[in-house]
Amino acid sequence: MGQDDNQKPAAQETANTGMPKNKPSGRRLEGTVVSTKMKKTLVVAISSLRLHSKYKKHFKNTKRFKVHNEDEGKYSLGDKVVIQETRPISKEKRWRVIGKV
Repeated sequence: MGQDDNQKPAAQETANTGMPKNKPSGRRLEGTVVSTKMKKTLVVAISSLRLHSKYKKHFKNTKRFKVHNEDEGKYSLGDKVVIQETRPISKEKRWRVIGKV
């Protein structure tokens, strides 16, 4: 019996996030890049079809998210990307890019 037997194993971390692997990840959404004008930030539009509760008519709902992007120049306008919810990075950024679809 050595001192190493009593130590707890360290939590394994992922390369990109620094968070333990066993921690559940945030929501993932698929959308289209609509702006690349900011440094390390993309604006991604997520469109969904909703049903009006009273009139039973379908309508399109579009929500725009500011997304953190470490790889500047990798994504351009019109690209389909997957984004994931993460910790707050700035006042409006709570999402990060996972990759292209």
